[in-house]
Amino acid sequence: MHSINFRFISRILGMMCFVEGLMMLLVVLTALIYGEGLLPWAVTIGAFFTLGSVLLHFGRRLKKKFASRREGMLAVTLVWLLLSLVGMLPFLLTGSLERPIDAFFETISGFTTTGATVFNEVESLPHSILFWRSLTQWQGGLGIVVFTVALLPIFGGGASQIYNAETTGITHDRFLPRISDVAKCLWVVYFVETLLLVGLLWIGPMDFFDAVCHAFTCISTGGYSTRDASIAAFDSAYVEYVLSLFMFLGSLNLTLVYFAATGKPQRLFKDEEFRFFTFFIVVIAVITTIWLVLQEEYPSLEANFRQSLFTTLSLGSSTGYTAADITLWGPFFWMLALLLMFVNGCAGSTSGGLKSSRFLVLIKNLYNEFKKQIHPHLLTPVLINGRQLSVSVVHQILAFCVLYVALIFFGASLLMLDDNGFVSSISIACSAVSNSGPGIGEYASSVAGAGTFSKSLLCFLMLAGRLEVFTVIGILTPHFWKR
Repeated sequence: MHSINFRFISRILGMMCFVEGLMMLLVVLTALIYGEGLLPWAVTIGAFFTLGSVLLHFGRRLKKKFASRREGMLAVTLVWLLLSLVGMLPFLLTGSLERPIDAFFETISGFTTTGATVFNEVESLPHSILFWRSLTQWQGGLGIVVFTVALLPIFGGGASQIYNAETTGITHDRFLPRISDVAKCLWVVYFVETLLLVGLLWIGPMDFFDAVCHAFTCISTGGYSTRDASIAAFDSAYVEYVLSLFMFLGSLNLTLVYFAATGKPQRLFKDEEFRFFTFFIVVIAVITTIWLVLQEEYPSLEANFRQSLFTTLSLGSSTGYTAADITLWGPFFWMLALLLMFVNGCAGSTSGGLKSSRFLVLIKNLYNEFKKQIHPHLLTPVLINGRQLSVSVVHQILAFCVLYVALIFFGASLLMLDDNGFVSSISIACSAVSNSGPGIGEYASSVAGAGTFSKSLLCFLMLAGRLEVFTVIGILTPHFWKR
């Protein structure tokens, strides 16, 4: 095993700092429009550019652009950590938050599109801070590094490893020869979806600023809002239906959405994972509607259906918007909520969670095991879209699922040791690993009351969940660092 190419990693980190500094100019523009102070943003941009220059200087004598999977895993993890560490400065410099752990939590929750927040109130925050929160989620949705791979085709042999380390799913569709071209196509679809949603929200009850911020956090399935009551503040069926549609779109494999948009919709509609996820959402939404009707939660059938559909998609896409207080819906729905957070959207989407494709493989593999109990010598391959998955891929999925569940229970156990309640610990640990945002119990709307240890642990869980668990956990194993 070759030694880790730290100069390559340093160069990646340096370029990412410059890209993020340039992206922050959009926040400066927002501050200028609303007459807010520029110093916090100038200092942060200066920090990004200075750190970027130092890192690029260290990586200037890069002899080879080749990168193995180890470089990809380490580079992506360090990028997310570094951008979160520097990106937390505006929260501190504007006085929006006083404690560094709170600022770091808010930033990494944004970049990982988790949407959990330490703020009890957000409407009093400066517009520039609100926009920065939304921008972190929009960048983190499809992937900060994937964005750079699309813009800067200078990664050489390391582009594929970096792309694979950050994107979600069992396998990564490469429908064009160059990985940078794949990334560009996906970002074009992502950008067009964002513009379309901005327009649809703007013609409704939202002003332009709210429309942009919510478009950023909906398409990315992130869930940050500019209002204390989240989507409930707008009290609009139109907004809830529009956001429901785009949360669903954000949960779909973006490659298949690209094919559908370019005249090949059959690629999307024939996809087994798409059909399973759609069926899963419809079933949960119908069950929830019936439950709410029986509980007489809302006065009309339409209101019960709308709230159940919106909340099901919000949790099932890992967005985390709230249009109602689900803690009032009772323990039966809480179990459905945990299931939604656990499974989530499709592979290759911006959503978090286990992913429907893996859950589908689990179901099919379990069904095959039942058949083997009757016919021990029967060959029972797992088929997805008519194609057989190799035994090694199935084993990898099973290992991922075991690690995923173990991480949730490990995190929940540590949270309980920090004097958090049982229900709150289970729900917020599941929410953090699945990047879903809201929990159940005392952390339903904010984690402001959590201790420093709990917030630090949740930061780790959010990062591990966003980078598909193996990327972060693998770095912590001794074998990763062996030559």
